[in-house]
Amino acid sequence: MKRVEKKIEQRIRRKKHVRKKVAGTPVRPRLTVFRSNKNIYAQLIDDVAGKTICTASTQDEAISIEGSAGNAAAAATVGTALAGKALEQGIKQVVFDRNGYAYHGRVRELAEAARKGGLEF
Repeated sequence: MKRVEKKIEQRIRRKKHVRKKVAGTPVRPRLTVFRSNKNIYAQLIDDVAGKTICTASTQDEAISIEGSAGNAAAAATVGTALAGKALEQGIKQVVFDRNGYAYHGRVRELAEAARKGGLEF
């Protein structure tokens, strides 16, 4: 159990380093990612107002995912869905917050799908 707790503490430490430099504004909100073993979540946040603008996750009923919801294909689906929701609200530019995770695997797939969907990082 200590090993799991240590991994979480290390991720939170990395997250703090990233968040010192990354902040979302109404014009350019922060796209933050959270991944669990079974699902992946993404949201656009305006840090000035302290509000979430829009969200997408593998648990949304509108997002249909075949097979596992915790794989790279599901992350790409979430990225595309979030980009669509953001463009509907007139948001084209975002700041990417990987939330302490390595830019690899599911996090990278979500980011690349959001870029293909029309968001600029």
